[in-house]
Amino acid sequence: MPAISQQTRERIRGYLEGFIGGLVEAYKNWYPPTYGSVQQYLGQRSAKGTLKPFHHAIMPVELLKINAFERSFSTKLGTTFEECARLIASEHHEQAVRGYSMEGQVSQSALNEIENLVRRLGEPASEPLSLASMVEDVLAHRREDDLVHIRVISDLYVRKHSGEEMFFEIKSPKPNKDQCEKALKRLLQIHLLRGATCPAVSAYFAMAYNPFGDGREEYRWSILSQYPPLMEAAVIADEFWSLIGGAGTYEELLQIYQEVGNLRSRFILDALVRSAE
Repeated sequence: MPAISQQTRERIRGYLEGFIGGLVEAYKNWYPPTYGSVQQYLGQRSAKGTLKPFHHAIMPVELLKINAFERSFSTKLGTTFEECARLIASEHHEQAVRGYSMEGQVSQSALNEIENLVRRLGEPASEPLSLASMVEDVLAHRREDDLVHIRVISDLYVRKHSGEEMFFEIKSPKPNKDQCEKALKRLLQIHLLRGATCPAVSAYFAMAYNPFGDGREEYRWSILSQYPPLMEAAVIADEFWSLIGGAGTYEELLQIYQEVGNLRSRFILDALVRSAE
């Protein structure tokens, strides 16, 4: 039995085709700055700092246009992972929500402990910390006389039929230091808001794919390795997709992306290249 039903497959295909169509529509009438002469080009101004005189001098307009489209496509592709994950999780679990917001009153002392714990990770010769120990430490620092209001938004929220909750930060597989620290703080804040540990509440740092190869042991991003508790919370590629959709979800989803790519590739090229002629 497939992990992704035919109905969900059609929904994903429709969503991806709409995603591609929207980007093509945005770029088919876009043109790079004209390059009639060196003097003319150098006389132009760009408030966003997009002028590239050497690129535009040597590359065909068609390639410049496709290159700009590809950069925008790569930047926005991450949003498709969130929606596909929601559609798949909705099929297998009681509830799945993108951009899930939760808020409430929490102890300032516990929030301060989150800051202290994350800061300690960057200190040399600091004792190893596990995610479970950090969660327990944060919950142990709660008080009743210093409550403040906070709000946390998760990229994806999933409630199982058993009532257990899963929260996902779906991020780049190559996060920078700032992204790692912010993600870890959000995961701890989620446990604080819910006042619970695993398995009642599970907070994950999710990556839709592994840029280093197949399998968790292949993942080698050095920045994330500096945050062992966040690495514990990481679910990478097949781990993530299997968690929300069961075994085989990752490969089936990639097949859907490939089907849509094969179907729309000529449309993309024709729309971008012909409009540049």
